[in-house]
Amino acid sequence: MQDENRTIEEKRIYKVVKSNQLIQNLRNKTGHLSLQEQRLILYLISQVKPSDTEFARFDLSCQEFCKICGITCTGKNYDYIKQTIQKLADRSFWIETGEKGESQNLVRWISDAEVTQRGHVSIQIHPKLQPFLLHLKEFYTSYLLEYILPMKSRYSVLLYELLRSYANIQIHTFDVEELKVFLGAEKYERWADFQRKVLDIAMREINDLSDLEVDYQIIKESRRFAKLRFRIRILEPIELKDRGILRKQILDN
Repeated sequence: MQDENRTIEEKRIYKVVKSNQLIQNLRNKTGHLSLQEQRLILYLISQVKPSDTEFARFDLSCQEFCKICGITCTGKNYDYIKQTIQKLADRSFWIETGEKGESQNLVRWISDAEVTQRGHVSIQIHPKLQPFLLHLKEFYTSYLLEYILPMKSRYSVLLYELLRSYANIQIHTFDVEELKVFLGAEKYERWADFQRKVLDIAMREINDLSDLEVDYQIIKESRRFAKLRFRIRILEPIELKDRGILRKQILDN
């Protein structure tokens, strides 16, 4: 049991490495991934090794995946994971390629999956994603998987990745309506609803659980809430202790 727990903790601190192009240019045309779909694809991406020349098939058990994500392992969740894999396999999205986004490629997250009755999964990331996940030399974002696992809002995961990709410049301004599209939060037309149900929750989870310290300033044009200027700071390791304790409490309880 001790060795198993060590394996779970080790896999939680695997790194997710993605090109900034894959993060910033999607504008969430991915069909608005659910929280569980985001956890699954980010877990798979964290399994990619720096030395890989192509995507291998990844084998995992539903029980292990649930433990890594802090999900109670039940037969119901086993069926839910199967549904999550199927939905993720059906997701397709356009991503800009070439210089200045002169062309777009239609891409899917995963190309193949197999689930046994014993709850073991064999799954492969779609090979068209290799340029965005393998051998990245510049313009990429890297973070520990454990930072997003305890988050309860899918908006938190998306906003964390987006802000993390701009952390090197520390300040970045987004158009409010464009940010809503990116997050898949267009239904919150009123500013108060968007702020309460999306921004406030995401900011709290990012600041409580991740390696970022973020805040934002509202920029108005006439009476319209037009833009959000985010300030982003990557915390030093010594500053992350309390957040690590909280993450572990959420994931292990």
